[in-house]
Amino acid sequence: MIQKTYFKTKDYCKVKFTLKPENAETVAIAGLNSDWKTLVSMSKKKDGTFCAEVSLPKESQHEFKYLVNEKEWLNEPEADKQKKNEFGTTNSVIIL
Repeated sequence: MIQKTYFKTKDYCKVKFTLKPENAETVAIAGLNSDWKTLVSMSKKKDGTFCAEVSLPKESQHEFKYLVNEKEWLNEPEADKQKKNEFGTTNSVIIL
């Protein structure tokens, strides 16, 4: 799930990512700000849900994927759209 919080006086949007994959020990977000090497770690809650809050520039688009247990790539089902990538799969896209 993605929650966007816009601020009238700021040039960024606060985005909260929430995911509850089965049997996950770690989850990270890759690709934000076109940076596929720097992962954003998500915090695990007691109920098995993972969360992360990130500030992203307004009027921008970001392709991303979740990396579960450092080996499984997942898309965000509630992303604004999906975009084909060079690996023959798709990336999630968030539009701000």
